[in-house]
This record gives sequence, C-alpha cells and structure tokens, in this order.
Amino acid sequence: GSGMAFNKLTDDGSSTPAGLVAAALAHALALFVAVSIGANISGGHVNPAVTFGAFVGGHITLVRSILYWIAQLLGSVVACLLLKFSTGGLTTSAFALSSGVGAWNAVVFEIVMTFGLVYTVYATAVDPKKGNIGIIAPIAIGFIVGANILAGGAFDGASMNPAVSFGPAVVSWTWANHW
Repeated sequence: GSGMAFNKLTDDGSSTPAGLVAAALAHALALFVAVSIGANISGGHVNPAVTFGAFVGGHITLVRSILYWIAQLLGSVVACLLLKFSTGGLTTSAFALSSGVGAWNAVVFEIVMTFGLVYTVYATAVDPKKGNIGIIAPIAIGFIVGANILAGGAFDGASMNPAVSFGPAVVSWTWANHW
C-alpha cells in the first residue's frame, strides 16, 4: 500500500531511493503498531516465519501455529483485495527480483534478513531472560524490518514475511519467483 501511494504521488516513483525510504519508514511504523496492538492477543504474530520460529522454539503449539499461518495468509489476501478495491483497481504488485539479481541471490538475502527479524523478535519479545527490554519489542521489530527494507528492498523487495508476499501474489496472480 505504501508503494502504491508513493507511486500515485510521484508518478511511479516507488522504485526510486526516496520510494525505498518511504516504504521502509511506512513498514517500520505499521509493524510497530501491528505488533503493539496484537501483543496481548496473539503475542503480536503477523509473520508466518516468526510464528514458525516460535513453534520450533517450543513457545507455541503446532495447532496454534497452523491457525496463525492460516489467519496471516488470509489476512494478507483480504488486505490486498481491500487495497485493490479502495484504490479503484490499481495493481497490487507482487514481489519481484531486480535486474541482475538471481533467485539464489535473493534466497540468501531473504534468509539473512528473516534471520535478523526472527532473532530480534526472540531477543526482545520471546526470550524469558529479556527483562525490561521486552517493553521495546514492538519498536525494535519495526526498526529491523525498516532497516532490512533499506538493505534488501532494491534487490528483491525485502519481504521477510511469507504473508506479505502471498497476498499480492494471489491478488495479482503473479507467481514468478514467489518462493
């Protein structure tokens, strides 16, 4: 949505450096809010990769993980459909690779960025030894996503979140390099 808005304001400027900064800031702030408001309900789970990490670490059950994954993926699809409708049918673009970036380059980049995100979640929100640092978990999580978008957005869109990739892919029916 932030990319669509920036495109509308700047005549297709979302792929410029300013567009990347705007997307990073919008994602950082939106994720900060989403994790904050969901923290007491679901633990702030909005990302299937983070949910998977919590499951592997024994912090949630398999059944709860599956329910969260379904909700996260459906939420992404519904959000993209609402975005498409509310913007008068503008294209909800799927993630894509930049020129010169191969699929394996992007896979490694996504693994590194997602690891950084999951590590931040564990260190600030999940770890029982976190102490008072848990209070900053939502902003720290938002900041790492914003920083990762600044680092990886120009290469592969910096998804770090299967739900963030899934919704636009379904709505635009674009599955190239969806992995």
